[in-house]
Amino acid sequence: MNTGVEHERQAIGAAIGDMTLVGLLGRNAERFGDHPAIRWNAGEETRTLTWSEYRGQVVEVAAGLRTLGVEAGNFVAIMAGNRPEHVIADLGIVHAGAVPVSLYNTLASEQIQYIAGHCSARVAVLENADYLERWQGIRGDLPNLTHIVVMEPPEDGDDERIMSWEDLRSAGREALAGDPELVDRSSVAVAQDDLATLIYTSGTTGVPKGVMISHRNVLWTLECVARTYPLPDHLRLVSYLPLAHIGERMASHYVSLYWVGTVRYIPDLTEVAAAVQETRPHVFFAVPRVWEKFHAGLMARVNAEPNARRRALALGAIELAIEGQRAEQEGRHLGLVDRLKLGLFDRILFSKKFRTGLGMDELKLAISAAAPISPDLLLFFRGIGLPVFELYGMTESSGPGTTNVPGANRIGTVGRAMPGVELSIADDDEIMLRGGLITEGYYRDPATTAATYGEDGWLRTGDLGRLDDHGYLTIIGRKKEIIITAGGKNVAPARLENLINEHALISQACVVGDGRRYLTLLVALDPDMAEGWAESQGLEYGSFDEFTRHPGVLEEVDRLVESANTRVARVEQARKWTVVSEKWSAETGELTPSLKMKRRVVLERYFRQIEELYED
Repeated sequence: MNTGVEHERQAIGAAIGDMTLVGLLGRNAERFGDHPAIRWNAGEETRTLTWSEYRGQVVEVAAGLRTLGVEAGNFVAIMAGNRPEHVIADLGIVHAGAVPVSLYNTLASEQIQYIAGHCSARVAVLENADYLERWQGIRGDLPNLTHIVVMEPPEDGDDERIMSWEDLRSAGREALAGDPELVDRSSVAVAQDDLATLIYTSGTTGVPKGVMISHRNVLWTLECVARTYPLPDHLRLVSYLPLAHIGERMASHYVSLYWVGTVRYIPDLTEVAAAVQETRPHVFFAVPRVWEKFHAGLMARVNAEPNARRRALALGAIELAIEGQRAEQEGRHLGLVDRLKLGLFDRILFSKKFRTGLGMDELKLAISAAAPISPDLLLFFRGIGLPVFELYGMTESSGPGTTNVPGANRIGTVGRAMPGVELSIADDDEIMLRGGLITEGYYRDPATTAATYGEDGWLRTGDLGRLDDHGYLTIIGRKKEIIITAGGKNVAPARLENLINEHALISQACVVGDGRRYLTLLVALDPDMAEGWAESQGLEYGSFDEFTRHPGVLEEVDRLVESANTRVARVEQARKWTVVSEKWSAETGELTPSLKMKRRVVLERYFRQIEELYED
């Protein structure tokens, strides 16, 4: 083992000691009790919980859960949006000695039944009557589920096994009045090897797998992050992506505990831009599609400038900024005049209009993860003074694993291994990771655990990659998705798909060709971007279905596919393609809740269209 990596691991281990999430919350409440921990909107009013108040409610919930029979080792499901009660329930469950399991809100009843049954959930904490309805139909198939707690209960409820959030807290207060040490006994017994959460993967190729993440995994990862990025205490954060996803859970919920931060919870994605402007976060984590929408919003603002001279000046400034970043990546330097221009543009345009306009003028760290992001998008944001760093990891690695960082940011890669993390490429190009952030395995699935987690500590990620001479990792595909053509050629479909997906108009591209003579392509458009793109191109927009068949749209996709084909090897090129008229989403089944494509579902659903592409 590399002595530098081993030294980092020892330092990380010494830094976290025997700390748990229970200890972190207790530390924050004791030392920073009056500091704001949580903010959210209630109507027109912005409300705040301090760290002391936060812990007080966590203890009440923990006591309430104990009155419902929740014991150490039990699992408690949470199905709710980004709101204070979600994380209060999460830590309340931990303080009761149990394990929280957050479920994606988009799951259908049969998916909920599988997860709740697989982990034998004893209690479910739900947001409202809509979620309750989905659970009610499957309660008979969940014999271990004894109670359901609803944050916003229906008015006509009379089932004694269903209680309100406020009744749960009230029961906790009453229990604590009679036994003040009730929660102390359960929470002090929580150890680093205990599970902090169980996260079920989205299941792109089969049923979800429950990844077991311990307190040690969480604390080790947080300290690893602290040694990667120079971040001050009392960070301002926003939480808007599903807390069932390790990225959001780590980037807002756990990071706020470690850095004694303040999290603004945003329940509706349509409110993100406004909330970011108001919050002015120090750290912002997003998937590529969110960054694409920020870019689209900025460019729409620029193109809407009525003064032609100002509009041309802004567009020229952006073009020069991107060229400056491209030159830096290639080891070149702009001339003195261009550098002086960029300094001026930064003061009068990028700083005041773009960064301040977005609410990101105080941003210290911007991360893109969970899917590949367009290099052009990274050049754009870096050019306007918002360097977005691409990160790679997975649920099985507690979130991160490799990342680009300030001073070592190679666009087109996912950076280098983080401190204390070992990175290796197997003979078949599979990426392998090792370190304290590697999780415990899959719950009640020893066979898959043994196939994924090696006895030597290496995690077989299932992703394919390449390392350059400086240790930067490039993702080239997914091992299980390799296509073998009729000619026996192995093709990673992600190469072409990622190039297609770079266009803001594209939701997902799916390469087809297993056992075929050549590759073809299914293209799904993004309904959120369609109308705005049509307007920018002077096209009349009637409906999304009409839009997907508009000659101007098909020409744009044709240009995009042809351009992408020139950037991959001949065997990886798509000979034919078609645009599907449907919107792909988690609700309709083509995407996972974390917006990854379910290739098997797509291939089955579009069998007829695929056959038409091979009719010759």
